[in-house]
Amino acid sequence: MADTPAAPARILLLGRIGCHLCEEARGVVERVAAELGVGWEERSIDGDPDLLGRYADEIPVIFVDGQVHGFWRVDEERLRASLR
Repeated sequence: MADTPAAPARILLLGRIGCHLCEEARGVVERVAAELGVGWEERSIDGDPDLLGRYADEIPVIFVDGQVHGFWRVDEERLRASLR
């Protein structure tokens, strides 16, 4: 039996190591993505000068389908609605 490929990532979470808001956002994203069967990925802006320059004061940043969905805190219901 072949492995089933993971769902394509519709959510991107940009954050930083040690960021407590990023940890909170990760929990919401994990929960909503699992509930809806949506793929997601997380990237650190540390080590990427372009992302660090653009988003250092706004992390975590959440993208849905390539578009900025929000900054700092994730509203679970709003995220769920954006994915439907």
